[in-house]
Amino acid sequence: MDMQVSFPDKVIRTIAVYLVLAVLLRLAGKRDLAQLNAFDLVVMLLLSNVVQNAIIGPDNSMLGGIIGAIVLVSANALMVRLVRRSDTAAKIFEGTPTELVRGGTWDERALADEGLRRGDVEVALRRQGANNVGEVDSVSLEPGGAIVASLKDEFQSATRADIARLEAKLDALLAQRT
Repeated sequence: MDMQVSFPDKVIRTIAVYLVLAVLLRLAGKRDLAQLNAFDLVVMLLLSNVVQNAIIGPDNSMLGGIIGAIVLVSANALMVRLVRRSDTAAKIFEGTPTELVRGGTWDERALADEGLRRGDVEVALRRQGANNVGEVDSVSLEPGGAIVASLKDEFQSATRADIARLEAKLDALLAQRT
């Protein structure tokens, strides 16, 4: 329970490391957040070990660890609330969507900038009902790392409302003929 690092030092270290990691992850790109490959996972796992001493310093006490954890969770909660309340903060800290496909055509520069391969995006397209890039109006990589496709009208699945409208039109046509 005896801390070898002062309370203010512990708080400053924790917040500084949190902010540096947040900036590094933001600069690394959206792909790292949701599209982790094996190499990205190894880096994420090792990051916690690399920054551990920067947060705790020479302090291995339980109280020091608890204080570090409380400060870390509190700083994150404040950041989440700030981002939720401010569109400007959201753009700064989370980024904006990146369009990967426009009108059924790949944006090779955007793919390269985000570190994505066509194959990775094509898998996401298939999950969203498109067989190939020609069936989509647009595909974007969202700030959280999700790949979102907007299918062209002719490739979208019919909804119950679509079927009900067609039935109503058919009924009206049949009524006119009789």
